[in-house]
Amino acid sequence: MNRTKVAILGAGFITDIHVESYHRFIPEAEVVAVYARNADKASAFAQKYQIPQWFDDVDKLIAESGCEVVDICLPNYLHASVTIKAANAGKHIIIEKPLALTLEEADEMIAVCKANNVKLMYAEELCFAPKYERARQLVKDGAVGDIFMLKQGEKHSGPHSDWFYDINLAGGGVIMDMGCHALGWFRWMLDHAPVSNVYATMGTVFHKGRTLGEDNSVIIVEFKNGVTAVAENSWAKHGGMDDRCEIYGTGGVIYADLFMGNAAVTYSREGYGYAMEKADTTKGWSFTIFEEAFNQGYPHELKHFIDCVRHDKTPLVTGEDGRAVLEIIYAAYASAGAGKKIALPFTAKVAKPIDLWLNHK
Repeated sequence: MNRTKVAILGAGFITDIHVESYHRFIPEAEVVAVYARNADKASAFAQKYQIPQWFDDVDKLIAESGCEVVDICLPNYLHASVTIKAANAGKHIIIEKPLALTLEEADEMIAVCKANNVKLMYAEELCFAPKYERARQLVKDGAVGDIFMLKQGEKHSGPHSDWFYDINLAGGGVIMDMGCHALGWFRWMLDHAPVSNVYATMGTVFHKGRTLGEDNSVIIVEFKNGVTAVAENSWAKHGGMDDRCEIYGTGGVIYADLFMGNAAVTYSREGYGYAMEKADTTKGWSFTIFEEAFNQGYPHELKHFIDCVRHDKTPLVTGEDGRAVLEIIYAAYASAGAGKKIALPFTAKVAKPIDLWLNHK
């Protein structure tokens, strides 16, 4: 079997999950190279996962690695420039959230990929999480009647890498990190129904002094089909990762939890190794997660994209979907800044989305 050659860009927490997913679940893909801005980090990552090539120059990786797919797990401010370089070199691209820092960048990324006839997938893993897929199928089967409200929340005590706290590199705070998951999930659940209005409130409650970005937020999205969706996101929640959804219909309700609902409830006097992402301690009662990457849908989304590349299919989640999520994020920051609902479509000329909030505080 000719395996699809993948180059991984990045060497942080999320990159570990991607490489594990390729190695364990996607035999038709081969990770042939890794890039990190720090040479020692790139070399160590390659050695850890037995990746044959490592680079600290992204241009050389694109030109010399022989990859067919570029998997971008880099800080947000690099998304657009690297995507454009890869697309112009004829590489297919799967990119972690958010798609870009600005709508202008998003539009250029989409246009360049189309011009070069390469695929661009926006990596929203919640659309592939098995439990969430089952919940969506229950909705399609009519199990809970007509949907009138959705809720989705993702929360923990703060990001793994320091760049997340720098609004010039990340473009914002928890919304740019975690809120985009909920917004992408809403659109998937509702078959890309158009949005009418967005209202948001946010603040910095735990990481004051470390970031100018918001670390706690609530976004209310009103869809034109009458559904109201609520996104709750936080970097201020202790006790480990929390990712759950609620689906309310005229004939029933669905609750799904990707972490505690898939855990072995454990009590330990002395503590132990790893329980779940961002668990501060394992002493006392804890929720011991297993198959963490699988439960969140990472292997499924990556396998889907490799299949799209190999058989010339359109990805389930596209660059256009990533742009639509970014537009809602713009509206959320603008709403928090103005203290009112923001109607879609919406755009603004800003260097980064959070400026729409910070410039009006």
